Amino acid sequence: MAPTLSQPYVTKPADEPSPGIQYKFWVEVDDTVVAEFKECSGIRMERETEPVKEGGQNEYVHLLPGRNKYFPIVLKYGITDSTALWDWYREGLYDGKVTRKSISILLRNVEGDVVRRWNVANAYPTKWDGPQLNTESSQVAIETLELAHHGLSLGG
Repeated sequence: MAPTLSQPYVTKPADEPSPGIQYKFWVEVDDTVVAEFKECSGIRMERETEPVKEGGQNEYVHLLPGRNKYFPIVLKYGITDSTALWDWYREGLYDGKVTRKSISILLRNVEGDVVRRWNVANAYPTKWDGPQLNTESSQVAIETLELAHHGLSLGG
C-alpha cells in the first residue's frame, strides 16, 4: 500500500519531518537575539585536500584530507534604531583590538520553532556596507555586515 502524502502536491509521506523552509532566521550574539535578518550567506565550509602520487599507480592520485576552510558569514538587515552591530564593527578601529563573539544563526519555520541552529565560533566583523540610498525607491534601507570566524557547528 502506498504511503499517505501530507498534501496532494507534496512528494513525501505525511509521517516524515518537513524540510527546513527558508521562512525566517534570527541571529543570536552571545545568547541574545539581536535581529531578524533579511539574508544570510556564507554558511559554508570546505575541506582542503593534499594530492599524493603513488609510484606505479597511474590510474589515480590519492587525495588526503587536510584542513577545513571557513567562509565569511554575510548578514543583510534593515536599518533599525539599534547600533549594536555598528558598535561591534567600530571596536578596535584604532587599536586593532576586536571582540570575538559566539553567534548562532537560527532557522525558524512558519510556527516560529527553531528548525536548525548553526553555531559560529569566535566571529568578528571584517566589513560593513551601508544602505544604497535612492529617493525613487520605496525599499527598506539594508546594511550588510561580514564576519570572519573560526568554524561552524550544528547544535542546540
